Amino acid sequence: MTGWKVGSVSVTPVIEINVPMPGRWLLPEATPENLAPYTDWLRPNFIDEESRIFLTIQAFLVESKGRKIIVDTCIGNGKSRGFAPFDQLDTPFLENISDAGFPPEKVDTVVCTHLHVDHVGWNTKLVDGAWVPTFPNARYVMARTDYDYWSTQKDDAGEVDVFADSVKPIFDAGLVDLVDPDHEITGELGFLSTPGHTPGHCSVTISSGAEAIITGDLIHHPSQCMHPEWACGADIDPDLARRTRLSFLQRYADSGILVIGTHWNTPTAMHITANGDRWRVAAVTA
Repeated sequence: MTGWKVGSVSVTPVIEINVPMPGRWLLPEATPENLAPYTDWLRPNFIDEESRIFLTIQAFLVESKGRKIIVDTCIGNGKSRGFAPFDQLDTPFLENISDAGFPPEKVDTVVCTHLHVDHVGWNTKLVDGAWVPTFPNARYVMARTDYDYWSTQKDDAGEVDVFADSVKPIFDAGLVDLVDPDHEITGELGFLSTPGHTPGHCSVTISSGAEAIITGDLIHHPSQCMHPEWACGADIDPDLARRTRLSFLQRYADSGILVIGTHWNTPTAMHITANGDRWRVAAVTA
């Protein structure tokens, strides 16, 4: 199983699903024509031969300061989602994280970068007809702004269902810590406020001699490095998301910081480098 060391912090990705899809669903402007100039570095890892973008749904298992931490919990099994790649999954996700040394009862902290369907699903599992916390001994950490927003949404039936089966049960169990967007998780991990995709969206910083950032949905796909103006169809505030993404690229390009893209296909952890007046991702070299 692949993974990375960031100083004394270890990060291990566990993929739930990996699906190619037309860009119009996720990134409407990521058409084959618009992606054509970048096939030399996007293919084969990030787009297929038909220029469909790969969307990887994965969690990150992080060990820091003796704690076992999961960043984002994917989609989850047996949940009605009304979208074929996400609907009624039956994957060995729990077995896979257990094999990686993270049995659910040993997890100390679950970090939610935001509360969308593909980031909170394994917060809960179905037991005797009820959704119960998957990680019963963990504290679930999420930004207060995101929780306040999603807990009051009534118009989007899909998001209401997600909140009801994947967020409310852990809140009712008293396991949720609602925090500010600059929250320190351990001495080595912390939140970085990156709003726009959702009101309280946060990326996760790692600083332990070396530095890394787990993006969450700040940058869904590496093509957005060349086109930070390309919005995701699920952005709550597309204009703010664009500004946040551009600021991130300007700040961290050519910095040597390891950028771990939550939805990026393998190799997932890359460096962002300048490419003319835009940016691209580059493989990490020893």
